[in-house]
Amino acid sequence: MKSVSGKEFAKILERHGWTLLRVQGSHHIYGKTGSDVRLSVPIHGNQALKKGLLRHLMKMAGISKSGR
Repeated sequence: MKSVSGKEFAKILERHGWTLLRVQGSHHIYGKTGSDVRLSVPIHGNQALKKGLLRHLMKMAGISKSGR
């Protein structure tokens, strides 16, 4: 799995129908119509997300590893 920054992952989420609900500090909160799931994506410049967090966010968003 390629490391991805928070900014890049936010763009991937938006391509999959997620919308930005609010920004709280450096965390962008995303939601999707018809879903109770809320995703908190840390955006710290171009710093890469850690593997475990990236895997968790992808699972919660319903995005496969090759699902770009």
